[in-house]
Amino acid sequence: MDHPHRQANRPAPRSLLRIRTAGQTDVGRVREQNQDQFLIGKICRALQVLSTSLQTPADAAFVGRGSADVMLVADGMGGHAGGEKASQLAVEYLARHLIREPAPVAMPGDVPETRLIQGLVSLLRSAHAEILRVSQSRTEHHGMGTTLTMAHLVLPRMIVLHAGDSRCYLIREGIAQQLTTDHTLARKMVEAGEMKPEDEATSRWSNVLWNVLGGQIEGDLVAEVHTVDLQEGDAVVLCSDGLHRHVDAELLAMTVAEGDDPESICSELIRITNQAGGEDNVTVVVAVVERIQTGTGQTTRIDDTLADEDSFDSLFCENGSLTSWNEMDSTLDETQPE
Repeated sequence: MDHPHRQANRPAPRSLLRIRTAGQTDVGRVREQNQDQFLIGKICRALQVLSTSLQTPADAAFVGRGSADVMLVADGMGGHAGGEKASQLAVEYLARHLIREPAPVAMPGDVPETRLIQGLVSLLRSAHAEILRVSQSRTEHHGMGTTLTMAHLVLPRMIVLHAGDSRCYLIREGIAQQLTTDHTLARKMVEAGEMKPEDEATSRWSNVLWNVLGGQIEGDLVAEVHTVDLQEGDAVVLCSDGLHRHVDAELLAMTVAEGDDPESICSELIRITNQAGGEDNVTVVVAVVERIQTGTGQTTRIDDTLADEDSFDSLFCENGSLTSWNEMDSTLDETQPE
């Protein structure tokens, strides 16, 4: 039995946030080729073994707990070959360089948020420059471009970077709020008072983008940035325009609220979109914020071991197309007595 004095001094249970994520992409009912890409990943500290006396392969790596979660959606454009190439190139470039840039991969608290945002914006512009460089090297890729919407999460903080007309929504207490702005001429006309908001969706200018990665835009890329403090029960949705042209904010919020988990929410949103016509490729990534209570008087140990190949969420290329395991779950190991 615990001594009354010691029991009274025990710390209260700690409350931690985690996210569960899933993503899906579909070619739709009309298009023959899918030019959308998505990625869900976790940025981790890692140690690459160069030489050791341990009974482990010389090229082994030890991966620590994640310092940030990353979600990306890209919608390519520029012809049969160009659109697929642009979206694939953008997501692959960002995935590779996110783990090389000092600021974005820093553990929470290592750098001020302003520096982190500057690093992410710089990375987005570098991806833009890389797409421009590749597009100029081959005739069939000339003018190719892609939208890019990225969420970088170190809970409870989320940073959203955006260019194009893919979207990021925050669903909180049953209401879906569009965080990003569509970088279309139609949206510019609405903001300038030259078009009624109710005419925007059906306007021919709603398909004309003035800001994308690559493409034929004049001047520098404009990286739109938003920051949000997430709460228990929040959901974050990233999607291409193939989805949001058929699923409005009210239907999106209702579908998220009725879903059992991120995977089933993605499936239902794609089903609704295809049932409404599915004229375009459709891609969606969903993240749900949950709260975990740790034990009283115990220390929570987070598993820092390297997962095996079958269970570790990873990024790989198959037949030249970017693919990823489509569900990630940040979990805690069982509590250990002090």
